[in-house]
Amino acid sequence: MGELSRKRAVCAMPVAGSYRGIDFTLSNMSNSHIQKVAVFTQYNARSLNEHLSSSKWWDFGRKQGGLYVFTPAVTAENSNWYRGTADAIWQNLSFLKNSHEPYVVIASGDCVYKLDFNEVLEYHIEKRADITVVCRDMEPGLNVERYGTIRMDEDMRVAEFEEKPLQAKTNTISCGIYVIRRRQLIEMIEKCAEEDRYDFVRDILIRYKDLKRIYGYKITDYWRNIASVEDYYETNMDFLKPEVRDYFFKQYPDIYSKVDDLPPAKYNAGARIKNSLVSSGCIINGVVENSVVFKKSYIGNNCVIKNSIILNDVYIGDNAYIENCIVESRDTIRAGSRYVGEDGVKVVIEKNLRYVM
Repeated sequence: MGELSRKRAVCAMPVAGSYRGIDFTLSNMSNSHIQKVAVFTQYNARSLNEHLSSSKWWDFGRKQGGLYVFTPAVTAENSNWYRGTADAIWQNLSFLKNSHEPYVVIASGDCVYKLDFNEVLEYHIEKRADITVVCRDMEPGLNVERYGTIRMDEDMRVAEFEEKPLQAKTNTISCGIYVIRRRQLIEMIEKCAEEDRYDFVRDILIRYKDLKRIYGYKITDYWRNIASVEDYYETNMDFLKPEVRDYFFKQYPDIYSKVDDLPPAKYNAGARIKNSLVSSGCIINGVVENSVVFKKSYIGNNCVIKNSIILNDVYIGDNAYIENCIVESRDTIRAGSRYVGEDGVKVVIEKNLRYVM
């Protein structure tokens, strides 16, 4: 994500006007009636921790279970940051050992999708699998080398798993969602720790693919990963399509997020909006086309915003022109500025003072 991840974790990136990346995973868990959820945070976690400060928004505010947030902590036994996904689980293994649920769902927080984890669990039990990997066939011609790619036999058992291959042999990718029995996970994580191995994919999935029964569960509905600037931009642009908005926001089950008490967007005389998402708390005076404008943003007189993403609390001065750009949150764009992404998406980061004496 480059410059966009300097001030926040990727799963805290704003999506679709009023949401964060992690909202989709948490909503899926809530809608699947999972009652105990642990979130492992590390890099630039302040924004994410603020977003997760109350668990009621996803219906995790309960006496039994709930939402737990774990950050790396110095203990008598360990003073390391999380060195990998398996190490993050290892450092919080007491949480798993003190739990009583028979199965564990592991999911990354930087993907936009809907999924009923109960269906994956039923498939996992039916196949008598040790690990089930949620996977998806990507469109032909798409670059899948930055994902984990998997090849399965006729029974959907994983025969080959490559993490970020130099040249992909298949267009079926892992979605970063796994189902595994809790006691087996504890056993595997302890084995990894003994051997100083830290990565869940390389040191568990790939190492054990011939020893354990690892199966793939294919999904066909919308799924996007927002771990690069281009994917983040395209994912937000997807929400300008009526069918994508209808799928996420008008069809059961719902997607939930932390709600801010903000007034509705205000459109002053001269404002023209076409095929755009404008969030609450915004004031629009100019032209906005094919763009997503996040909360509390101000767009000045005679401004033109095209094919762009304006993040939270951005002030854009009069007569500015912005096209094919992502404008970082809390930025102030001077009056008369011009930013155009000519060779792909341009990330705009300005630190101009909003109020000058």
